[in-house]
Amino acid sequence: MFGAGGGTTSYREVEETDVIFLWGANARENHPIFFHHVLKALHRGAKLFAVDPRRTVSAQWADDWLGLHVGTDIALAHAMARVIIHAGLANEDFIRRATSGYEEYRQEVEQFTLDVAERITGVPAEVIERAALTYARAGRAVICWTLGITEHHNGTDNVFALINLSLLTGHIGRYGSGLSPLRGQNNVQGGGDMGAIPNRLVGFQDWTTDPSVRQRFETAWNTTLKPEYGKNLSEMFEAMDHGEIHAVYAIGENPARSEADQGRAERLIRGLDHLVVQDIFLTQTAELATVVLPASASWCEAEGTVTNSERRVQRVRKALEPPFDARDDMWIIAEIAQRLGYHWGHPTAEETWNELRTLAPIFAGMSYRRLDNEGGLHWPCHDENHPGELFLHSRLWAEPRGGPPAPFHAVKHEMPVEMPDDEYPFQLTTGRRLDSYNTGVQSGGYTSPLRRGESVDMSPEDVARLGFTDGERVRISSRRGSVEAPIRIDRNLRPGLVFMTFHFQDDVRTNLLTIDATDPKSGTAEFKACAVRIDPLGAAVTASIA
Repeated sequence: MFGAGGGTTSYREVEETDVIFLWGANARENHPIFFHHVLKALHRGAKLFAVDPRRTVSAQWADDWLGLHVGTDIALAHAMARVIIHAGLANEDFIRRATSGYEEYRQEVEQFTLDVAERITGVPAEVIERAALTYARAGRAVICWTLGITEHHNGTDNVFALINLSLLTGHIGRYGSGLSPLRGQNNVQGGGDMGAIPNRLVGFQDWTTDPSVRQRFETAWNTTLKPEYGKNLSEMFEAMDHGEIHAVYAIGENPARSEADQGRAERLIRGLDHLVVQDIFLTQTAELATVVLPASASWCEAEGTVTNSERRVQRVRKALEPPFDARDDMWIIAEIAQRLGYHWGHPTAEETWNELRTLAPIFAGMSYRRLDNEGGLHWPCHDENHPGELFLHSRLWAEPRGGPPAPFHAVKHEMPVEMPDDEYPFQLTTGRRLDSYNTGVQSGGYTSPLRRGESVDMSPEDVARLGFTDGERVRISSRRGSVEAPIRIDRNLRPGLVFMTFHFQDDVRTNLLTIDATDPKSGTAEFKACAVRIDPLGAAVTASIA
């Protein structure tokens, strides 16, 4: 937020806050360790609001479940903001001193009355009002979100809508109040921290707009940096489609199964001139590769660091030697550099980390010694006497305010790109389950008493109306492809909404169905909404696999 891509609060603050919103986040299943911190807050008396189209196991712990229609998050957030403003609960002093763009935002939310919001979102007006007033009146409050917010064609605007609520009420930059994007995979936060994004270098530094940043990296690396951003993953696939990218180096990524509109993704990957895959498993993407480089498992076969959702950097220690010909990722990259004429040698993980600390001020105080002794530190940590920041943006409350104001964003409500119609009458939303991991490459190799295989989850009303039975295999079709799966009746689904995961790609290739409509700001595809039809097996199929 506001220039650095990390949550503003710590887990300890979540335990001690007064109000928690899980917005598009089924933390009980998808972030079970974090949910223990939520439970501690609930046992202390905190209020929990769950905003999700499904009445998930997380929502079952909530004081109120805001069961909105898929893709109506901005309308709901704007309606809450209007309630807060009209109740006189906007933090006008904070808005005046610490923010910009408020008037345009106030005008945008004015149209979202409770009646309008109920009609758009499906959430009862009194529930919207109760959630808004509870959030605004709380001494401390935290909004948490994850892919239910971001995996939309307007996912970035969804996030802005939640940030707006925190700015409106002053629930930011103070202990126990803030914003917490929950990271769904190990070290996703660390990947962003290290510059594995196309528009920032390590420490979220922009070399295209800040000459001092560019000079620092050019001097350290003895090279010239082009003043232009790279491409995100969706843009890479567009470039493949247009013949602009002919070779790909995929490290720990399985896009042949994880990308939306899987048929198109696989076609483009097969069309590359050269594909290198570096991974710990022979994934479906690796099976298509020109060269496969077997890597080590970073969590137990390598030294390094990892960053979690609360910005805590922790040490990773090598416990085992990699099997057979597997090699550490850093060793592989250094060897490739050697063959390209760059003689890096083989620096240790600590030597690499120390170079990084000299280039990224937010990590400067995080020596291995301190990380070992203190069990991890929160960034930013500016020197070896700095304790690390539990929460971000306290500068917004300083007199005078430190740095630029935090901007409101007057984002517009938009429905999903592909809505149900007569031909494809159901809305499919996708997500994860507790027992499995992503495309199933890692979790599918072992058994779990919780695992039951893929299904298409449907409401009992829809199953009865169509004359299906629980467990019956059916065909699920979108405009992009068709798959078969058994029905599972889920009483927590509303009629017209169906749910599937992408954990069992060898058996049910769910991402053949999903649409690759993407958010132009983040490049994230709209995995959370596409239109599908459900037919008995043997019925005619008009959808075709791209």
